[in-house]
Amino acid sequence: MTGSSPQGIRTVLHSVSDLARAKAVYAALLGIAPQTDSSYYVGFEAECQHIGLVPGDGPQGMTSPVAYWHVPDIEAKLAEVTAAGATVKEAAHDIGGGRLVATVTDPGGNVLGLLQDR
Repeated sequence: MTGSSPQGIRTVLHSVSDLARAKAVYAALLGIAPQTDSSYYVGFEAECQHIGLVPGDGPQGMTSPVAYWHVPDIEAKLAEVTAAGATVKEAAHDIGGGRLVATVTDPGGNVLGLLQDR
């Protein structure tokens, strides 16, 4: 193993069919208004967790919630998990503000997210 140990799951994205209705439900559940609120993404910061709502399947083609493991070096972690048998679904790319994300699938087809803040 390398020094790219994950820092834990702190981000979970949910695909929703009705963004406005889902936003109301999550706001009630979390007891806060979203910090990010747009037509393509709604994000909540609660108790050191980021909960994101993506309309439809989003650009990632999500079919279920995706948990994002925060890592210090996304390329090193991608190399580790693919060497162990994962398949890259979405290569590492910048989504703004220096944040890099990638997704892989495990041998059972489960999608795992990786996230690095620069």
